[in-house]
Amino acid sequence: MAENETFVTTGERADLLGLLADQRHNLLITVRGIDDEQARARTTVSELTLGGLIKHVTRTERNWLESIREPDENAEFDMADAAASHAMTGDETIAGLIDDYRKVAAETERTIAALDDLDTLIPLPTAPWAPERQWWTARRVLLHVLRETAQHSGHADIIRESLDGANTTRQMGEDAGMEF
Repeated sequence: MAENETFVTTGERADLLGLLADQRHNLLITVRGIDDEQARARTTVSELTLGGLIKHVTRTERNWLESIREPDENAEFDMADAAASHAMTGDETIAGLIDDYRKVAAETERTIAALDDLDTLIPLPTAPWAPERQWWTARRVLLHVLRETAQHSGHADIIRESLDGANTTRQMGEDAGMEF
């Protein structure tokens, strides 16, 4: 399938993918118009940055896709990889991170559209907080990606507002022609 191909899904899949697309859209509104320096800027006591959040949600979603496409009953959560996923490096650009995020979104749509059944069981990597292997349905994995995206969209909105006063809701209103 081509990267820009449209996928036709209906019912539950369409609803889940639609909600995830909405959350991604909101997150991308939050980072609209920032430059690389702003993408790396810390505006709270947290280490989180806008670029780091885009990188993290991309890597998180891609890792979950790999769990669906290539189930591995021996997988272990990689703490070093998870920690690195929050940091925008000096050679990364916000434009490149956003492009990669859009690519993973298309991968998700292709993967979910191709699944025989959302009840397919997926082995989760073991982790220090979950030493026993768990199995989730593909549906639950997708809902987890949705939850992660929504949570980090909220983080991004706070960081952006602290950075320059912009916020997602206001930008959405302006897109709709509202005047503030």
